[in-house]
Amino acid sequence: RNDQQFHWQNDGYTSFDDFLGRLSSSKRKNLRKERAAVAAEGVTFEWLSGRDITEAHWDVFFEFYMDTGGRKWGRPYLTREFFSRVGASMGEQIVLILAKRAGRHIAGALNFRGQGVLFGRNWGCTEHIPFLHFETCYYQAIDYAIAHKFSRVEAGAQGEHKLVRGYMPVPTYSAHYIAHAGLRRAVGDYLRQERAAVAENIEALAEHGPFRKSE
Repeated sequence: RNDQQFHWQNDGYTSFDDFLGRLSSSKRKNLRKERAAVAAEGVTFEWLSGRDITEAHWDVFFEFYMDTGGRKWGRPYLTREFFSRVGASMGEQIVLILAKRAGRHIAGALNFRGQGVLFGRNWGCTEHIPFLHFETCYYQAIDYAIAHKFSRVEAGAQGEHKLVRGYMPVPTYSAHYIAHAGLRRAVGDYLRQERAAVAENIEALAEHGPFRKSE
């Protein structure tokens, strides 16, 4: 099956400003404004991996996760124990981005890293500051990828708001087997039509990307 996600590609950038230089002037101004607004609120960030992530960090991140996932559109399904277990078994593959203000953590984003790619997964917050979500999930991830020379950040499937922040639509692929021949044919017919629609949507979205048209 063909689908789409939003990925940020590292085109050999040396800094976030280097990346901004590839954007149109209006988009560049907007991203700088958003980052400055978060910084003006006194928010700082830390990136944690492996043994640097303590149970206290998981406690606070679980609080973020439940706050965000428990809203009317969410359904939190991960337990507090899950985060301890994944931290113990995959700690070196985790990048936990935590936001702090006035000495306390207020937001966080859980990412996984592998083979030069950063995968964004869960996020949450307990203080609602304008643009904090974008900074924690997208801009900090870009900073991390540039600092560690990662090739891309995969931010998942949903949210066209990612597009104007440098995360472009890309096709994804998955394979499925359906045992029932009749159902397999019906699904196959649908997927052929869907494939064309997905490709058309990716092309349309890409037209509204933030990069200068000369690129």
